[in-house]
Amino acid sequence: MKSSNLSRLAASLALLTGLALPGLAQANGTPDILDRSFCVFDPVGANGPLFAITKTFQPVALKKGIRLELRAYTDEKVAAEDFKAGQCDAVLLTGTRAREFNKFTGSLEAMGAVPGEEEMRLLYNTLAQPKARPFLVDGNYEVAGVFPGGAVYLHTRDRAIDSVEKLQGKRIATLDFDTASVRMVRHVGASVVGSNSANFAGKFNNGSVDLAYAPAVAYTPLELYKGVTPNGGVFRYALAYMNFQVVIHRDRFPEDAGQMVRDEAAKRIDEAYEIIAEAEAGIPDEVWMYPPAEDVAEYDKMLRKVRLSLLADGVYDERAIKLMKAIRCRVDGSRAECSS
Repeated sequence: MKSSNLSRLAASLALLTGLALPGLAQANGTPDILDRSFCVFDPVGANGPLFAITKTFQPVALKKGIRLELRAYTDEKVAAEDFKAGQCDAVLLTGTRAREFNKFTGSLEAMGAVPGEEEMRLLYNTLAQPKARPFLVDGNYEVAGVFPGGAVYLHTRDRAIDSVEKLQGKRIATLDFDTASVRMVRHVGASVVGSNSANFAGKFNNGSVDLAYAPAVAYTPLELYKGVTPNGGVFRYALAYMNFQVVIHRDRFPEDAGQMVRDEAAKRIDEAYEIIAEAEAGIPDEVWMYPPAEDVAEYDKMLRKVRLSLLADGVYDERAIKLMKAIRCRVDGSRAECSS
């Protein structure tokens, strides 16, 4: 896989944010320079692809009356905390971390809720509609854009670990702030090894854990092939569907800022999926592990059980869970859950 995949994904995110900025300056109807801070989570930091590509838009934004102050964060938790404290006007986070700012969009990464690309396209197109805005606003926070990161796959250092039963007792690098991930790991009898977006890859690559989960776009940039080689593999079953979210403080932007970003995101969804497809195609064929069809059916049931338990406990937003079920059943009405 070309190492530029994550950079291209970052470029698309930066483009979406950038395209909204000219509208912001015009909406204010003033030639005055507007100072806005944008905190960018990048696991590599200021020298990483997410931050580097976002930085290229600064001179363009300035010509439109927006002076962007970009801040790189390798620790997503710190980026979220600074945004919450008002030290950032906008922030780029993963969907799971963004859950504290919007429970609805934070539920889009629910385990097994989005089986594939067709379902995700329908979901994103639905959320891009102006009438969906109430679901994207929570107090003074608004999710200005949601962008796909691809299916999340389980990476293993040992191909012999090829079933749920064989996960028992195994160490899995788990996002310890995410209740859903912790519960899923415990549900299969594996051991939770608390991790975050900045250190999970290192733990997997150096053998501190047996397994880790990540989308294909992270395989080369985070060097996950080091952990997979020589005896491991990538289990081709979508545990969830990762996304990036741009969250803003509503009172610091014009009223229509969020919708402008969402409109542009909808126009560029094909580019995002091309990047994801390229990343998945770039993982060597011999690395992929394919579960039997009968196992997939059982995995679907297991994820549904965990998903509903998290919904019952208030971790997920009921409206989001119902919306994604409706989309799954629209795509495949033969699913067992669609009869109820």
